[in-house]
Amino acid sequence: MKKCTVIINPTSGKGLNQKLAKKIKVVLEKFEYEPNVIITEYAGHAEDIVREVDSGLVISVGGDGTFYEVMNGNFKRDKQLVLSHIPVGTTNDIGHMYGLTHDIVTNLELILEGSVHSVDICSINGRCFVYVASFGKFMEIPYETPQKLKHRLGHAAYILNGARSLFKRNKLYDVTYEIDGVKHRGKYTFLIISNANRIAGINNFYNEMKLDDGKFEVMFCGIKSLPKLAKAFYTLKTSDISNVLGVETYKTDNLKIWFNDEFKPWCLDGEKFDSDERYYVIDTKKKVEMLIPEVNVNKLFINK
Repeated sequence: MKKCTVIINPTSGKGLNQKLAKKIKVVLEKFEYEPNVIITEYAGHAEDIVREVDSGLVISVGGDGTFYEVMNGNFKRDKQLVLSHIPVGTTNDIGHMYGLTHDIVTNLELILEGSVHSVDICSINGRCFVYVASFGKFMEIPYETPQKLKHRLGHAAYILNGARSLFKRNKLYDVTYEIDGVKHRGKYTFLIISNANRIAGINNFYNEMKLDDGKFEVMFCGIKSLPKLAKAFYTLKTSDISNVLGVETYKTDNLKIWFNDEFKPWCLDGEKFDSDERYYVIDTKKKVEMLIPEVNVNKLFINK
């Protein structure tokens, strides 16, 4: 039988349990997999588990942060494994992007009936992120929102914290960056680097984004005015990011960033990335093989 390791984060979403693990084993056996279900016990445990897996498919069951750990563990192996992800977190941008539902068993069946595709993976100073790296205003919300509040309110917990942050003083960060050999300098409220068409629960963030084109999307937001910032986020609900006034957007395979004054931690896939470095290199030199459902393949990939 084929091997499959399932890594479950019990604190994701509204909490997972052993009953779910049994259901997952039944589905895997139906698809002729030999299941090994492991429940994480501490932050970073998923990364440690992946590094020790012998072979086979690895499926993470948790939030985007859980898959972030699995991905980084995979890249620390001598031989990479095929990965997949079932979303049960608060926002679940990755799962929604791939066309998954809110039912874990249905999602597992969709994945096992899917196909393997090569996906571009970005890294920032060598640390991989699955779909988004961000910095500045609002970007601390995913890792600063209390887990208990997320369990109780779901995605609304982020919206609540976002509303509070909206009325705080907006700071502009002095940033120098280089794209395709050309240097720029400006002051920005926040920046977002991504390889996804859904970010922070907003669908179709980039309409022409592809997961296998070797490039990622970059947005620098220089809006400081509270009314204009609120208007920009409203526009994102109804339109592509390229139609938002006050932002600079790029598509590239290499970005270099220098922070010229004070700065705060990055947010990678919803997780805090605290670094005292002031210079960062972001690229897409890495790829990973992923087993994903067929539903959105034509939309997300150049190579079908």
